[in-house]
Amino acid sequence: MRRPRRLRTQLIALVGLVALLVAVILGVLSALSLRSELLGRLDGSLVAASDRGRGADVDPGGYPDPPPGWDGGPPGLNVRGQAVGTVVVEVRDGEVVSAGYLDDDAQLRELDPAQAAAVLTAGDRPSWVHVNGLGTYRAVTVGRDDGTSVVTALPWDDSAGTLRGYVLVEVVVGVVAVLLAAAVATALVRRSLRPLDRVAQTATRVAELPLDRGAVALDERVPDGDTDPRTEVGQVGAALNRLLGHVETSLAARHASEQQVRQFVADASHELRTPLASIRGYSELVLRHGDLSEDSAHAVTRVASESRRMQALVEDLLLLARLDAGREIVEQDVDVVALAADAVSDAHAAGRGHTWRLDLAGDVDPERLRVRGDEARLRQVLVNLLANARVHTPPGTTVRLGVRRAGDVVTLIVLDDGPGVPAEQQATIFDRFSRGDAARTGGDGATRSTGLGLAIVEAIVTAHGGTITLDSEPGRTLVSVVLPASGAPDGGAGARMGP
Repeated sequence: MRRPRRLRTQLIALVGLVALLVAVILGVLSALSLRSELLGRLDGSLVAASDRGRGADVDPGGYPDPPPGWDGGPPGLNVRGQAVGTVVVEVRDGEVVSAGYLDDDAQLRELDPAQAAAVLTAGDRPSWVHVNGLGTYRAVTVGRDDGTSVVTALPWDDSAGTLRGYVLVEVVVGVVAVLLAAAVATALVRRSLRPLDRVAQTATRVAELPLDRGAVALDERVPDGDTDPRTEVGQVGAALNRLLGHVETSLAARHASEQQVRQFVADASHELRTPLASIRGYSELVLRHGDLSEDSAHAVTRVASESRRMQALVEDLLLLARLDAGREIVEQDVDVVALAADAVSDAHAAGRGHTWRLDLAGDVDPERLRVRGDEARLRQVLVNLLANARVHTPPGTTVRLGVRRAGDVVTLIVLDDGPGVPAEQQATIFDRFSRGDAARTGGDGATRSTGLGLAIVEAIVTAHGGTITLDSEPGRTLVSVVLPASGAPDGGAGARMGP
């Protein structure tokens, strides 16, 4: 497929093409008009020369220095007024009596038989003949009273030279005119499309705003000078302003709705903590001191288990609400090596069916592997990532936790050789309430995921000015967390919780 051309290029090319077409048409018409004029004048001169030659005396006396043995040449040349280059051939009873022409020095020259025969092809009206060695002529045949026919011809070369010079001048003038038209068109098109460029720049700045991060204020607008409804560009600018206003209103309404939902979740989660703690406490109290049958004890045990799971869900929802609200984090230098070692140790205790590895790649300098942030939250990141690997992979899976330092960032890597994350779920793996596929789930009902673990991890990492990515295929799942190292220029980028 051909690469699409810009509108500016198309307009300039169109103007240049129109200018070229006009120049060609005018040049052809003017050249044809000049040729017709020159041909008309030549034919008029030819008729006049023929009339002079037809009335000439048959006695050829008076020729200056005639060639030896030529008998003075054609009578039609022995008259005043015949121009240089005039050709006259006299024919009597079908035989050429004499044939000659005046050269550039006004001297008589004889035509050879072939040249004379070429001239004799002319009719009684001016017509074209070509004489070898002399060029192209306009010729006409007239008869005398004594039965003699005289063919008179005048050269076209002088008129052709004039026409060629005129065409050359036209070509030069036409090329200059087309180039000037293209230059003027370039300047005018650029000036005319400058408002459209400003409209495009406004749209580009809006497209770069983090509208998915909660930003709802769209201060960008097309300048008033570029919204004139009397012009096409102004209509586009005005339409874009109306669109931006509508988008801003919609974003503000959506943001307000989300804030209400988040506030409701935070309030509900906070209010649920107390009754859930009571349910859990009473159920454990009944298990310790109650005289229950086996079925009743199992039911109370399930109540206690589900209350613990619900309490964990409520705590996760409260944490996300705090992150959304932009709560301040506790800033301090955090030893990532110590956090990684503790997280692997805890994961080994919780998942003995898995193989756990800590990989420091020889870089164990605690001063180099430090980040600035909230130690408790960063510990939660590692715990959640390792728990996610344990819950969603079968026993026997090897899970590696690596720590790297490269420049001004520290990278935490969680790598497992489990079944992997399906491709269709990778794009939403960090969304809230997103759960892994059953093929990757290795736990039972007691370890069911709430779908908030990775969402919490992403929120904490973002709050610390870092990024998190997932790369997964069957037999290999890699989660990378990149955080600014302590003392790095961006080390304080995540001074607040939330996006």
